[in-house]
Amino acid sequence: MIMGQLKITLKRSGIGRPKKHKAIIRGLGLKRTNQAVILKDTPETWGMINKIPHIVDVEPASE
Repeated sequence: MIMGQLKITLKRSGIGRPKKHKAIIRGLGLKRTNQAVILKDTPETWGMINKIPHIVDVEPASE
């Protein structure tokens, strides 16, 4: 089974956010605003994204 990939971009700062949100941002590998990372499309990744949908943008990664 081939897993897709997601491009996750940090659109809003983690400043002033709860510690849990900051931990999720770091867990996704994001450090700076407008930084993008490519991650595997897994339930674990979506679980983190669903906790902070107002902070990140998600789109399929071009292969």
